[in-house]
Amino acid sequence: MSAQTELEALIGQVALRDRVAFRALYDRTSAKLFGVALRILNNRHDAEEALQEIFVKIWQRASQYRSGSYSPISWLVAIARNHALDVVRARRPQTDLIDDAFEVEDDAPTPEQSAVRTSETGRLEDCLKRLEDNRAEAVRLAYLDGFSYQDLSSKYEVPLNTMRTWLRRSLIKLRECLS
Repeated sequence: MSAQTELEALIGQVALRDRVAFRALYDRTSAKLFGVALRILNNRHDAEEALQEIFVKIWQRASQYRSGSYSPISWLVAIARNHALDVVRARRPQTDLIDDAFEVEDDAPTPEQSAVRTSETGRLEDCLKRLEDNRAEAVRLAYLDGFSYQDLSSKYEVPLNTMRTWLRRSLIKLRECLS
């Protein structure tokens, strides 16, 4: 008896609710069907769960198999493939309706906020120009670029406390200029 004929006979017996035939069908085809599920799901645990569900479907649908229309292994692989694809589809997050997308807020500043920010930036730049060049650069490096006092004291070759004094006095001058 050929493998195809044997599988057809087993499916026919499973359709008659023969548990021994079902066990034999499982033993002969589970490795292949597991491989199909694993390839689609890319997760061993998910593929093992899917294989159980695939064989439940085979048990339930064995009477629908028609000998000669498909090879038995093609029919079994189609059930496995379709079930694995259903699992993948179920994993995808549900999408919102397009009408809900219009309610998403835009985090970009409004034209008014942009104008205020531009104006404030211009005022700050004017005040920074009033400081000595190295002090203005130190303020930018410390408060915009995140340089530490130690980094700045090394860069400008001044003691650490001198750098702290530069920055404190520069901030006081900036506050006076901006107010």
